[in-house]
Amino acid sequence: MNVIDRIKELNAKRGWTEYRLVKETGLPTSTVANIFHRDTVPSISTLETICAAFGISLSQFFAEGATISLTDEQQALLERWGMLTADQKKALLDLMEKMV
Repeated sequence: MNVIDRIKELNAKRGWTEYRLVKETGLPTSTVANIFHRDTVPSISTLETICAAFGISLSQFFAEGATISLTDEQQALLERWGMLTADQKKALLDLMEKMV
């Protein structure tokens, strides 16, 4: 698996720019620019930070294909979840907790 291509793929799926990835991860702009433009493979700690911003684990990052079956509705929910900011995720979880 090409790590850089996977990062670009996940970024594109969310409709994020490089700038948004910088803001969501808190990584230096130069780090993200090096990944996107100089094909610099990120360290494990940087990759963990990127995965956290995407709302996925390292194992999900490296998973080849779906590891579990999701309904279309579940998949849509997860895709939208990945586009939310940390504050939006917290607000949604709080709302869902009150609904249960």
